[in-house]
Amino acid sequence: MNIKNLTILLSCSAALALCSCSSGEGQTKVTVVGRPDVSQTNVNYVSNRAPLRPLNFIKLPVGDVQPEGWVRKYLELQRDGLTGHLGEISAWLEKDGNAWLSDGGDHGWEEVPYWLKGYGNLAYILNDEDMIEETKVWIEGALASARPDGYFGPVNMRNGKKELWAQMIMLWCLQSYYEYSGDERVIKLMTDYFRWQLSVPDGDFLEDYWENSRGGDNLLSVYWLYNRTGDDFLLELAEKIHRNTADWTQPTSLPNWHNVNIAQCFREPAEYYMLTGDSTMLHASYNVHDLIRRTFGQVPGGMFGSDENARLGYIDPRQGVETCGIVEQMASDEIMLRMTGDPFWAGHCEEVAFNTYPAAVMPDFKALRYITSPNHAVSDSENHHPGIANAGPFLSMNPFSSRCCQHNHAFGWPYFAENLIYATPDNGVAAVIYSACRATVKVADGHEIVLHEQTRYPFDETIDFTVSTASEAAFPMYFRIPSWAEGATVAVNGRKAGRPVPGRYVKIDRVWKDGDRITLEFPMSLGMRTWQVNKNSVSVDYGPLTLSLKIDEKYVQRNSAETAIWDSKWQKDADPSKWPTTEIYPDSPWNYALVLSGSGDPLSGIEVVRKDWPADDFPFTLESVPLEFKATGRRVPSWTLDETGLCAVLPDEGVQTGPDEHVTLVPMGAARLRISAFPNVTE
Repeated sequence: MNIKNLTILLSCSAALALCSCSSGEGQTKVTVVGRPDVSQTNVNYVSNRAPLRPLNFIKLPVGDVQPEGWVRKYLELQRDGLTGHLGEISAWLEKDGNAWLSDGGDHGWEEVPYWLKGYGNLAYILNDEDMIEETKVWIEGALASARPDGYFGPVNMRNGKKELWAQMIMLWCLQSYYEYSGDERVIKLMTDYFRWQLSVPDGDFLEDYWENSRGGDNLLSVYWLYNRTGDDFLLELAEKIHRNTADWTQPTSLPNWHNVNIAQCFREPAEYYMLTGDSTMLHASYNVHDLIRRTFGQVPGGMFGSDENARLGYIDPRQGVETCGIVEQMASDEIMLRMTGDPFWAGHCEEVAFNTYPAAVMPDFKALRYITSPNHAVSDSENHHPGIANAGPFLSMNPFSSRCCQHNHAFGWPYFAENLIYATPDNGVAAVIYSACRATVKVADGHEIVLHEQTRYPFDETIDFTVSTASEAAFPMYFRIPSWAEGATVAVNGRKAGRPVPGRYVKIDRVWKDGDRITLEFPMSLGMRTWQVNKNSVSVDYGPLTLSLKIDEKYVQRNSAETAIWDSKWQKDADPSKWPTTEIYPDSPWNYALVLSGSGDPLSGIEVVRKDWPADDFPFTLESVPLEFKATGRRVPSWTLDETGLCAVLPDEGVQTGPDEHVTLVPMGAARLRISAFPNVTE
């Protein structure tokens, strides 16, 4: 996202009509708009109240969007895998003597709320009674921990001051629980706690590293409560939080270069903009997002190569990002999307979700790895420092290890599912991030509809929506046209509607009837990006998917207790044989340059091959992925594993290569070993 494009966001009206036409069916009106219409106030859902700026999109209560297809399958894998069973493994989730359940206990920091933030939402979405009961154990513990002065939860002291980072996460767990249950105890606890926060002197408030970096999470919870109670003191607290949070508004630097902090905290100035209307705050969030990618993110997959902490000069696509950073980036994209309405954030969320996150976990979701890279040639338990920033076994898929990601991974897909369908300020509905689902939405003056989205996107070009309604209702629907979707079409009941523009929304106003159908067609074609700062390497895209070399993967199981990082802790009954570490080794050559055509279309030699959709609805493995691409490559003999055991940095342009060979490319989300930034050779 180029910062100069912010002019569009700040200067044009939220509903800038670029074209208007009739579909030929009744009173249907179709316009292309830059943002939803925020001049109205949604009467059906809680949204921002004055003086907060209006949200462009309003998230539905957890559970109102029911994912289907591959996203549903992913949630079921989480339930049956590491997320659903982490309580049997992690020592931090043992209930006996746990500080989140009793005064004076242990393990009272981030791990419990990290896990619960995803586990609880997963339970509500799947309506799993056992998981909901388990969630309530921890929620009741948090509610019971409220003290007379308003403080709640374990006391974590840092330099004689209460450190509040763990509470910030638990607040999000409580907010989701309130959406699910309507339990007014949540409102009371949060009101009392925020009064306590307001009473803390600035010099004792948000002083420690993590809480200071991540004050934006606290700020969003303050807004959440203000929108429900209207208590004026919360606006004073919002100002206090911002002035005591790390400064994410610097034009050419960052408060720190920790990958999770960057992915999670770049949005804090934009959050404050929602209170002040100061456009420099909004600009600052866009700037941080761009700055890290200009500096360390000249790679495919939507993320950046900081490992844990970005280091000067370590910019090659073999550098990776924590699983924590991946899911936090997806959540930040979703939050920025709801605040700004900018379709860029929807596209970026899809880029990370489809291309980077799936490869960070095992296909059965029973293990994950700490670091995942765009070019990732081996996934073992060895120490690859200083090739990666961290010293230790950070590349293997280990369910016992890397305790932050071990717990924090859980909310990535549940939050993604919740953001598939939105309400809009003008009492309509929007589909902005795409995947199959069924959403129950209140529209117009309280009329309830069900919007059923059927698609195999991003592996297919067609998205169908069907409206179910007991009676006719007039309201707008918004659909994002992806920036890559040249030639996109929209049809209402089989009739083409409007002239879609990539990077904008199609808004359809009509009286909707039961059985009405909207069909989106997003033609996918091959595209190429050149990463100039990384030796003019190239990546190949197909619609929202980025492609990787298909490398045969050899899986080797190891004892998780023997391969975990030093600070890991597990329960005495945790069975490493049931939860093994998986190491992944290349079983075919990986060191290929991509041969491009010298004609006007450098990708003309790549053939798209469509395969059957997997019977189990899970497309993110080499065996099941329904798209392959036949291409030509050349081995680069000098490009090997280096002295740290990682694939060496990209070879120089013009390096000696072998003869032409047939190679296969696959969507990089299905490749747990991958080369997705290629040296290139032009015929």
